[in-house]
Amino acid sequence: MELKDIKAVYFIGAGGIGMSAIARYFIHKGLVVAGYDRTPSDLTRHLEKEGMLIHYEESVDEIPHACRDKASCLVVYTPAIPAEHKELQYFRDGGFVIEKRAQVLGTLTRTHKGLCVAGTHGKTSTSTMCAHIMHQSHIDCNAFLGGISKNYGTNYILSDSSDFVVIEADEFDRS
Repeated sequence: MELKDIKAVYFIGAGGIGMSAIARYFIHKGLVVAGYDRTPSDLTRHLEKEGMLIHYEESVDEIPHACRDKASCLVVYTPAIPAEHKELQYFRDGGFVIEKRAQVLGTLTRTHKGLCVAGTHGKTSTSTMCAHIMHQSHIDCNAFLGGISKNYGTNYILSDSSDFVVIEADEFDRS
């Protein structure tokens, strides 16, 4: 599925730090963004205020209508979600395009000039510092961070004009 064809994005495990940054990207792009998380949190409440539709009960009935068209809805999940999750099964059985969080970040690095920070320790600090430096310069950037930046109060830095993206390349699940 091409980014230009996506009209809705559904997140299974929406409240994760990495998932929420991607959700914010798609919210900013004006798409329908919805999803499931097991537990409400400060992060999910912020996402709801930003326009994301989130529910906290594992139920196919809670999936919004806009997220039921396999031709225009991308499903993003975290590998922390069990394979037998009812909503994940619904999308698999329906033939939807389903991608791990890392795959979506990979797609974004193919459409932007990417600076990806990997390693055992210090990824969040290093990616946040790189993003801050770039964002404050004439280069600017979009950034998907693995934590909430104290100076920006978010895990996603937005630029409408930059082709650069900073990503924390998480090694979880060999992604």
